[in-house]
Amino acid sequence: MTIILSCEKDGDLFRISGIDSAELLSSETAVVLSEDNSTVSVLALTWSESDLQLNDESARIPGSIPQEVIEISSSSAFDTIITVNPQTNTYGFSGAALNTIAKNLHFAAGVSTPMYFRIRTALGPNTEPHYSNTLQVAVTAFSIDMSIGFILNADGEDTGFMLYSPISNGEYAGFTGVTAWYNWFLLEGDGTTWGNLGVDGNAFVISNDESSHWNFWYPGIGGCYYTTLSVDDEEWTATHIPELTLSGDVNMAMTFERTAVKWFASFTTTSDNAKFKVSGNTKRYNISTSTDDAAAIAGTIGFVPQTDSSLTIEWNSASAGEITIPQAGEYTVSFYLADPKKWTFQLTSGATVIVEPISEFLYLPGIDDGISGDWTFDNYLKLLSEDDSTFAGTVLVNSLWGYTMSLIKDEWNEVYKMGSTEGTLEFKGASNIAAPDAGLYLIKADLKNLTYSHTAITSLS
Repeated sequence: MTIILSCEKDGDLFRISGIDSAELLSSETAVVLSEDNSTVSVLALTWSESDLQLNDESARIPGSIPQEVIEISSSSAFDTIITVNPQTNTYGFSGAALNTIAKNLHFAAGVSTPMYFRIRTALGPNTEPHYSNTLQVAVTAFSIDMSIGFILNADGEDTGFMLYSPISNGEYAGFTGVTAWYNWFLLEGDGTTWGNLGVDGNAFVISNDESSHWNFWYPGIGGCYYTTLSVDDEEWTATHIPELTLSGDVNMAMTFERTAVKWFASFTTTSDNAKFKVSGNTKRYNISTSTDDAAAIAGTIGFVPQTDSSLTIEWNSASAGEITIPQAGEYTVSFYLADPKKWTFQLTSGATVIVEPISEFLYLPGIDDGISGDWTFDNYLKLLSEDDSTFAGTVLVNSLWGYTMSLIKDEWNEVYKMGSTEGTLEFKGASNIAAPDAGLYLIKADLKNLTYSHTAITSLS
């Protein structure tokens, strides 16, 4: 069947004709998927193209015409479809890609199930579509573990941390320990990577379009967060827990180890059967609040210890459960929250001595934004003496707005700034460190005595 499409441009009338239904062919009639063939092509489709004609021989038909879409369904009636937009009239599916389609069509793993394909051809979005013949391919899918969402850093590298979806339904949650403005992505078991929708003003809106999405970013306060991500709702949330406290026969604040996602407290009880609860205040950030601290939704959290040393949570501090210490003495209680499949607690005899190892590097964000165009953690000083907390290094300076010093990579708040005068430092001070004129410098920093210095290097010989 031939369709005529008319459009008017600069007074001329153009007519495109010759659109027709495609003839679709496939390389296979049955495919058995497995981990072994997940990275190779397992199914190829090819189809005939319409011989389009334009009534004006001096004009050309745009490359975007006709629009061709692969429709895939679990039903020959195509009641529910998954679409793929090919670039040419041949398309190959890798084992992983076809297995993901099977998963989204709710195919049972290990069972040969018919999957239906057809080509939809149209001159434009508002024109009559033409459908190819329907092909049926028997697809045997393999099981994908969709219970774990892997947290990737801003460079797409696995961090070792994860969120958990207990019934593998795209509803992920877990505790994270992050620096201020920490950037991340979430990788699902089927290879789908989620990031933030790449449109300004849409913080906490998620997207799996890897060609356009941005990384997620936490608010400007580092520490412990309860993080959720919903594939169906296309949003994520970050609930900050600034402090957890013991209350009851023991009253004190716990200490948070960010990289281990661990809370702990050491204390001494003077009577047997002492009891305490663990709870804290929270601030929840989501689509409605963005990262605005003033808009964050206040709440409380309570931890409930179980007999198998696991922990559950209640979003109400009054619902916290009690921990009982049979005999008086010195103890340490620790909450381990890194594994989202099972949070646990441990009560041990003796106190835990906090040893804060100083960083091997002192990072200098802002030291070269005139070169890089952005504030990065690519420049740093190296540790000279841990006892004296001194650092030094040769750095190419070209700073537009001054700079800061940070012991933690990607940390924006817990930083050293300039003190009351140049040459002095103040932790979380009011002003950036004033940078010298652009050039090569030996920079020294003494965090014990809170001083720094710039020495120009005129020659490396």
